[in-house]
Amino acid sequence: QVQLVDSGGGLVQAGGSLRLSCAASGRAFSSGVMGWFRQAPGKEREFVAAITWSGGRTYYADFVKGRFTISRDNAKNTAYLQMNSLKPEDTAVYYCAADLHRSYSISYSPGQYDVWGQGTQVTVSS
Repeated sequence: QVQLVDSGGGLVQAGGSLRLSCAASGRAFSSGVMGWFRQAPGKEREFVAAITWSGGRTYYADFVKGRFTISRDNAKNTAYLQMNSLKPEDTAVYYCAADLHRSYSISYSPGQYDVWGQGTQVTVSS
């Protein structure tokens, strides 16, 4: 059984950077797709980025392209989200998630992901 623990959130000024980490336990981590989602108060959870099992393909929401980078280290069972040029509208709780049924393609829907981290708060001040 895979369990996820995400961390790395905090308070940062606009234009700053943060790196989120998602530590996974369980042998299935390296074969599944990893994704990052976010949820702001009063809004639905939305797709941010995803990466295939080998790290060969990455996918991003349009609003983070060029600013965020998703990566993974299967030897460390950890996925990352490097966030640069942060904006106040990036403020949200960020969640990592694992889709254990896919390896080579990704889903943009939160409902397709099997396991979730507890979330880490990112606050960007103007």
